Amino acid sequence: MKFIVVIVFLLGCYQAINAQRVCGTVIATTGFDINGTNTIHGYSRDTLPDEIINIPVVVHVIYKTAGQNISDAQIRSQIDVLNQDYRLKNANAVNIPAAFKSLAADTKINFCLAQVDPTGHSTKGIVRKYTENDFFLDESMKFSGQGGDNAWDSKKYLNIWICYIFGRSLGFATMPGGAADKDGVVINYDVFGTVGAVRSPFDKGRTATHEIGHWLGLKHLWGDENCGSDDVDDTPRQRFSNYYCPNFPHVTSCSPNGNGDMFMDYMDFTDDACMSMFTQGQKSKMRAQFTLNGNRNSFLNSFACDASLATGGPLPTDTIPLVKVIARDEINIYPNPVREILNIKSKDILTLAGKTAAIFTITGKIIMQQTLQSNTEKINISSFMPGIYFLKIGEGNNRKVFKIIKM
Repeated sequence: MKFIVVIVFLLGCYQAINAQRVCGTVIATTGFDINGTNTIHGYSRDTLPDEIINIPVVVHVIYKTAGQNISDAQIRSQIDVLNQDYRLKNANAVNIPAAFKSLAADTKINFCLAQVDPTGHSTKGIVRKYTENDFFLDESMKFSGQGGDNAWDSKKYLNIWICYIFGRSLGFATMPGGAADKDGVVINYDVFGTVGAVRSPFDKGRTATHEIGHWLGLKHLWGDENCGSDDVDDTPRQRFSNYYCPNFPHVTSCSPNGNGDMFMDYMDFTDDACMSMFTQGQKSKMRAQFTLNGNRNSFLNSFACDASLATGGPLPTDTIPLVKVIARDEINIYPNPVREILNIKSKDILTLAGKTAAIFTITGKIIMQQTLQSNTEKINISSFMPGIYFLKIGEGNNRKVFKIIKM
């Protein structure tokens, strides 16, 4: 009984001082290799200049009460915020001070609720799971056996767990290079999105914007130490975190000039309404995670944002590695990305001969097909508009699907 009273007392204390933003990512990611690489086995490619990177999201709603079981509308409102913030389409970008406006960046990163689940079936990207847990103190929300829900394949999906986090932390994230079964972001149920069960001043969806910044390799602006570094050149040094909504300029002994802190950056601790930008340097650091051998490179080959790839849709869902022919029935296509001539090659003529090769748009419309005659074929796609296409070779269970980037 005495233990329960102590817990209730502590909970009341936490709620009373929870008007300040608290992010748990620093503690949660101790020991991770933030700047390391994680070679993705199978097919891979590099990013293209100014390529729009699409991130399929699965939201695991872990709830005990009706209030914690947030609505689809609340979840969709958060996806809208992410696409505004990461594309510099947020309405409050007009408030960025003139001193920093030229540094504000469109990261060219988009987010979608996943349309295809790991088994290939249609999904709306939302999983709801009742729990007996009153709250979560650690990362148990990430495991079905501990009252949470297991992660989807973290090489293809950004996992976001929504639950009741005990304490002051609004959320936390795994930095790149963390354990696959824990990889993703955790957000308190009442600071996710802009409608429904959200509380001021964290009701503009910026907690998720901030935590996903960590998931993409960004540190806090002050480097989590007094006048520390976030390893980004165009964010000015600042002495420590900022809270609430400071007046510009906010100058400290650590400030390099009279412009002071970039407290409107998403990686500070200010209120949602005061956050409005990522910098060009932060954009480069986040996008570096998707380059060849980068920790998030595999997302360039994720199809999960395209509903047409669900089972029963116009395009099949299976695929194979795009590099290194190692068996008689494997197929290699190159170059990819491609400008004019796409080469198709197999080790054995029986793998390709007599099969139909068809190219589809991302909406499932077939735009070219031909019958293959040998183990080395060429397809001229010079007339195609630049973009993403799918090449299907064969039919039924004897088919292979490739994602093609036309430059």
